[in-house]
This record gives sequence, structure tokens and C-alpha cells, in this order.
Amino acid sequence: MNSKIHLRHLIAADLEFADSLRTLAGWNQTPGDWQRFLACEPRGCFLAEWEGSPAGTATTTRYGTELAWIGMVLVHPDYRRRGIGQALLHHCLDSLQDVSCIKLDATPLGKMLYEQCGFREEWTLTRWEGTPLELPASETQPWETSSAAVVDELDAQAFGVSRLTKLEHLARQSRAALISKDMAGKITGFGMLREGARALYLGPVVASSPEAGRTLVLSLAAHTGGRLIYWDIPDLNSAAAELARQLGLRPQRQLLRMHRGQNRHPGNPLLPFAIADPAIG
Repeated sequence: MNSKIHLRHLIAADLEFADSLRTLAGWNQTPGDWQRFLACEPRGCFLAEWEGSPAGTATTTRYGTELAWIGMVLVHPDYRRRGIGQALLHHCLDSLQDVSCIKLDATPLGKMLYEQCGFREEWTLTRWEGTPLELPASETQPWETSSAAVVDELDAQAFGVSRLTKLEHLARQSRAALISKDMAGKITGFGMLREGARALYLGPVVASSPEAGRTLVLSLAAHTGGRLIYWDIPDLNSAAAELARQLGLRPQRQLLRMHRGQNRHPGNPLLPFAIADPAIG
């Protein structure tokens, strides 16, 4: 590593700089998201300095020892092409040596760097954006902590491992957090709509059927108040993509989910109608 690069833990005093990097990159996370990253993983968020000046960031999110996520790999434009991004990535990998599988959602620019570090393609996802049309919505219910066990079981099928603690954090930060049930009262899915720096963010949404996914998305769309939304959909979930088209949204960009290590719990990309965030999965 270049001797001019110094890596250390991100602290609360660094969050203003971190969010300024996010602004320069045009990403949608908020100061509240940075605070959550730090609160959930105080030893897993990192800052890169170049000769003492802050220059880059990266975050890691652990889901036990089976899976971890790398996100928010950002380098200030004035410090690019100096090996800072690579140093941050390697530092994240070193901090996650006890985890069986590490994943991330890569931009096209980052794909080559991640491949050099041993990451392999899993599946693609597309960000859809727009102001959703008003379509009739079925009845849903507010997120219930008492339903945590059932939600966790369904989400683990979709995501691969349990992430209930993270979901509860996201629900508290959400503009709307909803649960769908069938006629017998069985939970069929859950979904959230969250504030973003550039647009409202639709996700995560996990549903046991296309019908449940449609119910949740239309109910969440009713809470947008005519504002722009971003919605990240696994490309394998054609039902979700078709619903995005019906709502008048358009594709914005594609990301690539990649993994490194033993992907023993891949999840099922047909169940997520929306991921939680490229930074955390």
C-alpha cells in the first residue's frame, strides 16, 4: 500500500465528509444512513486519508459469519487513481476474514477492481426511477414487531441469511413500513419506503408471490406523495420489472451483484421485489 495512504475507523466526526463524498457521487443515501452504518458496525466502517487529508470511505455490514456486505466505497475526485479505492477494498476484506462469503453490488466502473480481488458475478439488478402512477392498491398493514419471526423466515429465504436486526433499523427509518397477509391472515411479504437524498427509495420488498409483491408495491407507492422514487429490482424478477413499467418508471442504471468465497446461502432472487440498498444488500 502507498505510504501516503492511511486507513482508520470512521467516526462520527467524519460523517459530514462522508456524506459530501456521497453527494459528489450522486448516490441516494442520507446522513441517517451513514449514522446507521456507524451505529450497526462501528468497527466495520473505514476512512482513507491521503497525507492526513480525508480522501475515501468504505463500509462493511455483517450478517453473522456466513455473509457480509461491502458498500459505500467512495473516493474524492481529487484523490482518484492513487490506489485509495483498492486499499479500502483490501482493508475491508482483511476485516472480514472470518466470514464465509462476502458480497457487494458493483457499478460498471468498479467491476474490474472487484474481479481482481476474487469477486465473481451472481446476478444483475436494475434501478428504476420515476414518479409512480396512481393504481388501485389492496389493503396492507403497518410493520409489526410481533411478526418478526415470520418476516425473518421469509426474508432469509429471499436474502440467504437472517438480517432481522438490520430490517428493524430500516423500518424505524422508513416513511412507510408495511406487511401483506393472505385471506387466512398468514404473512405473505413486507416492504418499506424510505427517504433518500435524491429520491424516495422503495425497498426492501420481499414477497412470497407476485400477487403479494404487487400488493406491497402499490400500497407503498400510495405513500410517495407524487415524489420521484428509486427502485432496485433483481433482473430475474420479471414480475417486479413489469410492475415498474406499469407504474410509469424507467430503467436508470444496472448494477452487478458479486460474491467472493463460499456462496452457501445464495437466497432466491425471485422473492425480492426490491433490494434493501446496494450498500447492504
